[in-house]
Amino acid sequence: MEVKRELIRGAGPVAVLQMLKRRDMYGYELAEALSQRSDGVLALGQSTLYPLLYNLESKRYVESRWVELPSGRKRRYYRLTERGAQVLEKRRAEWQELFEAMVGLGLVTPIAQEG
Repeated sequence: MEVKRELIRGAGPVAVLQMLKRRDMYGYELAEALSQRSDGVLALGQSTLYPLLYNLESKRYVESRWVELPSGRKRRYYRLTERGAQVLEKRRAEWQELFEAMVGLGLVTPIAQEG
């Protein structure tokens, strides 16, 4: 569905920044966490996730480093930068404002948050 793809295109970067706020992750781990925590809605394939990560890195919102595993394989870990954290907070406020507008229109129902 085209609309879903467009929504994910807008939500993807902020979702990635949010996940990296929790901890550093490598690409596959990040893709799995996004899919799991979003009940599959943000299941980003490699052809979507890696260009998104490279774009975020070029904007200096994330940075990466290679880590060699005991097996000799290398993994590229991504982490949120201070600049990325600032952008994340701005985008979170924008998403919150949009969500509240959608609630006001009756398009979505607010979810009760656990205390």
